[in-house]
Amino acid sequence: MSGQEVTHAGWVKNVDEQGKVDISIIVNSSCASCEVKGSCNLSEMKEKIIEVNQSPSGQFKAGQAVTVVMKQSLGTWAVLLGYIFPLLVVVISLFVFVALGLDQGLSALLSIGLLIPYYLALYLAKNYFRKRFTYTIRPD
Repeated sequence: MSGQEVTHAGWVKNVDEQGKVDISIIVNSSCASCEVKGSCNLSEMKEKIIEVNQSPSGQFKAGQAVTVVMKQSLGTWAVLLGYIFPLLVVVISLFVFVALGLDQGLSALLSIGLLIPYYLALYLAKNYFRKRFTYTIRPD
């Protein structure tokens, strides 16, 4: 399963001399493909720009249709880092603070407050993650 890839269709928006290619993809929520999407306000489609370091940069031109590829295991790590680990921090710290005899309200605030250093650490490590979480592109 670790060899599987996640692909998404996109268009080259910009190419620079250093080999950086900006790819525009349209991300739509599950509501956007629903048959009754016009009857609710939840349907949503957004344009996202993905930056891919690709060499040689002369291979791609602005407006060209491409496929963006990422290993599925990297998506799993992104979910773990963004959702599961913070949930564990909050739940475990809440139990620890209550077990130490702190008031439940204060324990809840302190547990949620622990997310600040967690997400700050993720932000400070963004260059590390930018190197690890890489996309590749291939022409359509």
